[in-house]
Order: sequence, then C-alpha cells, then structure tokens
Amino acid sequence: MFSVFSKLTWFFKEHWKRYSIAIFALIIVNILEMIPPRLLGITIDLIQFNELTSRRLTQILVTFFVIIIVKYFVMLIWDINLFVGAVILERKLRSKVMRHLLKMNPRFYSKNRSGDLMARSTNDLKSIMMTAGFGVMTLFDSTVLMVFIIFVMGFSISWPLTFTALIPMPFIALAMQKYGQAIHQRFTEAQTAFSEMNNYTLESIRGVRVVRAFVQESHDRERFAQITETVFKKNKSVAELDALFDPTIKILVGLSYTIGLGYGTFLVINDQLSIGDLVTFNIYLGMMIWPMIALGHLINVLQRGHASLDRVEKILAQKPDVTDPEQPKSISTPEVIGFNRVSFSYPGTEENQLKQINLTIYRGETIGVVGKTGSGKTTLFKQLLRDYLPPKGELTINGIEIDQFTLEETRSWIGYVPQEQILFSKTIRENLSFGTGPISDQAINQILTSTSLKSDIDALPKGLDTIVGESGVTLSGGQKQRVSLARALLVDPEILILDDSLSAVDGETEATIIEHLKKERTNKTTLISAHRLSAVKHANQIIVLDDGKIIEHGTHDELMVLGGWYQEQFEIQQMERKVSE
Repeated sequence: MFSVFSKLTWFFKEHWKRYSIAIFALIIVNILEMIPPRLLGITIDLIQFNELTSRRLTQILVTFFVIIIVKYFVMLIWDINLFVGAVILERKLRSKVMRHLLKMNPRFYSKNRSGDLMARSTNDLKSIMMTAGFGVMTLFDSTVLMVFIIFVMGFSISWPLTFTALIPMPFIALAMQKYGQAIHQRFTEAQTAFSEMNNYTLESIRGVRVVRAFVQESHDRERFAQITETVFKKNKSVAELDALFDPTIKILVGLSYTIGLGYGTFLVINDQLSIGDLVTFNIYLGMMIWPMIALGHLINVLQRGHASLDRVEKILAQKPDVTDPEQPKSISTPEVIGFNRVSFSYPGTEENQLKQINLTIYRGETIGVVGKTGSGKTTLFKQLLRDYLPPKGELTINGIEIDQFTLEETRSWIGYVPQEQILFSKTIRENLSFGTGPISDQAINQILTSTSLKSDIDALPKGLDTIVGESGVTLSGGQKQRVSLARALLVDPEILILDDSLSAVDGETEATIIEHLKKERTNKTTLISAHRLSAVKHANQIIVLDDGKIIEHGTHDELMVLGGWYQEQFEIQQMERKVSE
C-alpha cells in the first residue's frame, strides 16, 4: 500500500524543502492541538477546588486565543506547501505522459485505445495528485497526531486508563487492511470501466455521421447505456466499500469512549484521577476520532493512488520502437535517397508488405507512386517517416543508413500530407501555421493561391480566422485536403510526401495544384501517390507497385510504351474523363 510513496520518491526528493516545511508545520499544529484540552482540564480542577482567580482565567483565555491565531497561520503554511506540491506533481506527470505519447509509434496506438489513454491522463493523474496532497496530510495526521495524543494521555493523565481505552484500536488496523485490499481491486476495475466508456464516447462522437447514416442512434444509445451502467455499478461497489470506513471507525472509537468513561469514572471514585483529568482524557479520546477516520481515508487514497499509478506506469513503461542512435550522424541537405533491396513487414505479421524495393531518388525529382489499393504505397512512405523499425535491406540518405540520423533531423526534412487529413479545432490560420509558427498573411495567401484554396477561404464568414471545428468538420473533403497540403507547403520541406492527398478535388483543381507544385518545388524532392494517374504524369520517375513489389518503373512516356498496368489504367481514366465531360 505504502509503495505508492516509494514510487514517488523522485518527486519528494526534488521538492524536499516544500514537503519538509509542510510536515514540520503539520507537527507544530498537532503539538498545539494538545494544549487546549489540558488547559480545560486544569480550569475544571481549579473551579472544583475554588482556586480559579480572574488573573489565572485571563492567562488561560489569552493562551487559548494565541494558540488559535498561531494555528491559523501555521495551517496556512502546510496547506499551501502541501497542496501546491500535489498540483506540481500532477503537472509534471501530465507533461511526462504527453511527451511519452508524442514519442510513441503507431504500434503503441494500435495496442492502446484513445479513450483509455485519455482516462489515464485525466482521472488517474487526479488520483495520484490526491495521494501526494491529501494522502501525505492524512498519513501524518493519522500517525503523528495519534502518537502525540497517546503519549500525552499516558504521561499527563494515566497509562492504565490509556491502554484500556485503546483495546479496540488493533481491530481498526485489521479492518483498514481488509478494506484497503478490496478497494484497490474495485477501484482498478472502476477505472478500467471508465476507460471503456471514454473510448466508446470518443468513437461515437467521431463516427456520428456514420451512426446517423445507418440509422443506428437507438442502438448506440442502448450500447452507451449498458456501458454507463457498468461504470455506475463498478463505482457503486467502490462507494459501498468506502462507506464502511467511517461507521467501522466510529463504532470502535465509540467502544473506546465507553471503556474510557467507565474505567475513568472508577478511577475518579477511587481518587486516582481528578474530574478535570477525566474530562481532558475524554477530549483527547474524542480527538482520536479524526486520526482514525484519517487512517481510513489514507487507506482509501493510497489504494486509489496506487492503482492509478500502476495504470500510468504501464503506459510509461512501453518504449518507442524507433529511437535515436547513440552517436547520430548529420547532413546539411538530403541529396540522394536510396532504396536497395528494401523489404518490410508490419509488427505481428509474417508476410512482407514491401518486397525487394530498389529505387534511387535525387534531389529536385518528383516521384510518382501508383498501384492498386493495398499495393504498398503508404507503407513505402512510412519508411521515410520512420514510424517503424528500419526495414530489411538498405534505406539510405546521402549514402548513410536512415537510422543513423536522429528522428528530429529526418522528420525536419519532410512535409507529409496523409490520406486522412488531421485538422485541429482551431482557426484556419492556426492550422496553416502549425509547423511554422506566426507567419504573414502574404505568405499564407500565396500558398492558398497555389493550392486553389484562396477563393474558398475568402468565402468563409471570417476568412482565415474561421474556426474549422472538430477535425475540420465545417470544411468539405476537398477543402480539408487542400488546407493540409497548404500547411505542408508553408514549411517548405526538402522532401514533400503527398499520400493520395488530391483524391477529393476535381480534375481541374488537381491540374492547377500540380502546375503550381512543378513551379514552386524546383530543387526540392516530391513524392506523390495517387489513384488518378494525371497527378503523377509529370513525374521524373513513376513506379507501379503490386503486392509490395515494383512491377513497372519509368517516366510517363516510357510506361505508356511498355504497355502494362500503367498504360491500361491511364487509357481507362482518360476515357472516363471524356465521358464525364
């Protein structure tokens, strides 16, 4: 249970001053709390023996007042230091998780669902924060304060009475241990159920158009109701167990009260204890209620924090497939990209998705990659993006193996426009400047013209400052593709990869964009995959992929003469275009 603190040792060491101040202030507060009950007992005895003078009463009242004021300021000190420390921990862990997620590769995201990752990045981090704040406070209040009370009761009043009244206490510890083990398991199950609900909600929101198109709203509501019912039951089981803490503690503390009052009265009757001491003792015994309740809360908080920290650590323990080399190499400009007998298979598959690829790309060339759906076009591009471990064979840049460069360097050369465009829920201007930072309207308008997007943006209510909505929901498919293309062009990358990123635009718009690319990408490398062969007709090299192998390779004219798949598809598309016109 307390292993959660050992796992957070790195943070406590880093902020040892803050926690030392907080703990020292907590101890002072606990010492101050011992004084008022003792003063009350003395006052009662003075009244009983008719020895209370106005001067003595004034001293007692002033002492009470001073203690109240000092406690107020000391409590402020521990409260601020302790709970601000917990917030700092949450911020550090959230940043750590975010950095980790940004480093991870596609295989990680195929194994871990988005909703589950979100749950671990929110609810679980909150539980860990509670451990570092409220958990530390209750730890000291349930141990230090309890020890102080026991010693004060024993030394200043009566050890026999103290030991007798504490007989039920071991049963409290036993009950807390049993409850703690059960609550750890139930809370883990509740968090897993919450992750499931989170994931389902995310999928439903993303796929709301498909749900409506297939008239599945009622089924979606029913499924969501089942999932939320499961979450409710799991959390209810945690709450039911949590509800047992306070009654159990109060019953056992009440038993201590009964024993203390009965035996204490016996001692008073036999003149072994004064009435003031008995009143003081019962006040101290009443003060034991909070440490016992705090102990229950401590078990609860620690088990929740432990379960949550385990869930977060499982994510952080997963290492990225692709990492930087120990002694990286660097070049100024990628002049030559070489594929030499490159073969690749996705993790978990036995068959190669790329087979013996041989291709040399020189700076300034445009490379067209075509082929049937599933032929390996996107897989080929992913080798340059380094989403997976290096393929078999040799993939080199300027003659150096690609895995000898840092990820940051190789990716800084590349502008990538994927098949599925990702736009952020921000303005068009912010989406366009995502890779460049603040940029002038003149530069943006120039790129918008190149991508045939200028008139579309001008027609929007707020132009560049129009918010595109979740994943660009307010834009059409063609507009989203062109915004993604414009975003990549603004970076002006050495290598531009267009992965079937013109499929949603019409032929005339495509021709305009290609013409601008030919002019503006001089001396820069461009790789284009497309189903419409007109998008790659101008390329310096065109490769035709089939089942991961290059079956045709050459310029447009060479492939037309060859009379293979490329020529057949080109002629079919030309006839379809004439028919549509």
